Amino acid sequence: MKIRSNWLGLAFVALNAALASAASEPTLAELVAQNRQLQEQLARQQRQLDALTTRLASLQASPAGHHADDLAPADPPPASGPDRQLRISGEAGLAFFSTGSEGQFPNSEFRVDDAKLFLETQLLRDVYFFAGLDLFIRENNNTAVQFGELYVDFENVSGLLGGPDRLVNIRAGRLQIPFGEEYLVRGPLDNPLISHSLSDVWGLDQGVELYGSGAGLDYVLAVQNGGVDFTRDHDGDKAVTVRVGGSPLSWLRLSASAMRTGDLAAGSDSAPGDQLSAVWFGNGFFRALGPSATTTSFHAELWQGDATARWRGGHVAAALGGVRFDDNDSAADNARDLAYGYVETVQDLTATLYAAARYSRIDAPGGYPLVGWGDFGRYFFSPTLAEELDRLGLGLGWRIGPPLVLKFEYTFEWGRQTDGASRDRENFIGTELGLKF
Repeated sequence: MKIRSNWLGLAFVALNAALASAASEPTLAELVAQNRQLQEQLARQQRQLDALTTRLASLQASPAGHHADDLAPADPPPASGPDRQLRISGEAGLAFFSTGSEGQFPNSEFRVDDAKLFLETQLLRDVYFFAGLDLFIRENNNTAVQFGELYVDFENVSGLLGGPDRLVNIRAGRLQIPFGEEYLVRGPLDNPLISHSLSDVWGLDQGVELYGSGAGLDYVLAVQNGGVDFTRDHDGDKAVTVRVGGSPLSWLRLSASAMRTGDLAAGSDSAPGDQLSAVWFGNGFFRALGPSATTTSFHAELWQGDATARWRGGHVAAALGGVRFDDNDSAADNARDLAYGYVETVQDLTATLYAAARYSRIDAPGGYPLVGWGDFGRYFFSPTLAEELDRLGLGLGWRIGPPLVLKFEYTFEWGRQTDGASRDRENFIGTELGLKF
């Protein structure tokens, strides 16, 4: 009997402990509710991470940072509000360049090439600020730090107004000139070679840009000042650029571009004017051919078609375009019709090694300032102009890792001037370590 009493006492104590424990621990329903809350919290965090990943991928897609998303804006940020974090990225090339005696680098130079910093932050939902700092640009002859792109981006304006998502987005500020496709891959990592095509149409200018996509097409429409002086506009006419593109097949990209620079003030000693176009062409700018005494304005109209076909481990890209140039020289007819084009192919040799080649040409009947790899002072302002110029670039690349690529290139360049003289001392050889962070 005493033993049974002890067991009953122990059972009573255990029962009391169990009841006390049950009173202090959550019920099954509470556990289910807590688990549901944790799952919802994890889902919110995953959405935030997905949105951040999308924006970082957009930054890495192009040398122009957030501007890389010309064709479609990024996914909207989470509903919790704007992310005010300042994102910093950049790219640069560490290079060795050498050309023939009449080229830009006759002394075989070590160089920093196209070094840029990009800053981006979110201001409001679907509103972003982007700024680029050009630390050292290949085409500049000085080391002064300048602003590259600097704009506010209003994404999905059409969706906010109750229309189709991503059909209309707006940028305002200092922007890339959205002509052709090559300007999107000019950076040290994105460009498979070190050189660009001979035409190499690109530039930065102040203005407003609409872009978007829908019904299988994408577009960009920009209205900008047109002149190279980014401190002010010296004429009332504006540059207008439009590009429309799409992918009729999964492996094929097609686009068409058109641009007018508007009438630009040629300038004189008493009135500086624009003097040069904002758009870059032939490793130079568009400028008046007539002297300032008889010429007050100039303009150019450009058109171009682009096509890119991709396959596993390679691609081929081609462009064909034309330019109609004229100035109002009262002493001569300086109208010119220029034709240009390029074809580029890239093929992986291994998982990390690739080979690339690009042939490009410009025909300029009557002559025009075409610099190419030649000395800028000699070939841009020289009274002797080029009638044709050809370039063949051959290169190898080693993708060391996602942020690093090492490139080697040899380029043959030849042409003819209006006086019949040949241009055959501008061949280029170079190597470059491109990096992005």
